[in-house]
Amino acid sequence: MILAIDIGNTTTGLAVMQKGEVLDFKSLDSSLKAAAFETQLKKTFKRFLRKGYVFKMVIICSVVPKKIRLVERFTHKINKIDTKVVGVDISVPIKNLYKNPRQVGQDRLVGAYAALRLYGKPIIVIDLGTAITFDVISARREYLGGVIVPGLRLSAESLFLKTALLPRISLKAPRHVIGRTTQDSILSGLFYGYGSLCRGFIELISKQLKARPKVVMTGGHTQLMKKFVSPKIRIIDPFLVHKGMAFLAQQDVS
Repeated sequence: MILAIDIGNTTTGLAVMQKGEVLDFKSLDSSLKAAAFETQLKKTFKRFLRKGYVFKMVIICSVVPKKIRLVERFTHKINKIDTKVVGVDISVPIKNLYKNPRQVGQDRLVGAYAALRLYGKPIIVIDLGTAITFDVISARREYLGGVIVPGLRLSAESLFLKTALLPRISLKAPRHVIGRTTQDSILSGLFYGYGSLCRGFIELISKQLKARPKVVMTGGHTQLMKKFVSPKIRIIDPFLVHKGMAFLAQQDVS
């Protein structure tokens, strides 16, 4: 078994992987301070161990450098499990055409690699997380680059923090396009607005590729957003990055 840990800006997802499948999953709050975060890690490990999981490797993919060091120290302390970090100990085997390849988040490369292996090419990966990212893989299996925009929660918080009268809201799907309260109006702007944005970028990227690429959606807000993006998008994979990490770990131990 492999424990795949995806450390994002908002959440940290720990997935127990075996033969590419997710057996168990736990999400932690990435914003917790070090001591509280380590306590949650410890509780999660204890729960996994009580279930009888035996890990051959821990693999970490992260956009939060401080958390990488914390998790590495923790896993070494607990049974000295072999721990690998994507981008440091393991490279993602995909041709990266970014002008400065180091600028691409490892999570984006891992998601692109997993999408390529699982669903074919060309393909667009839409990750609906703290930021909404679009990653494009060509018919030649190249990572071409993509698009980054603020995510749903970031946008909602920005409206609350940067205006005098707009309230902080809970994210939930709006019933109508035309909102009849301030909250409903914000929700409409977020969900229908980002849905239109996603559809528009899919169209623009397709024109640039001169192809009709497959589209896979992943990330924490996928279930909330899927009907606003397009009911025609059939590939929804909330564990895309974890599956990519499992592929990388299998290559490393083989």
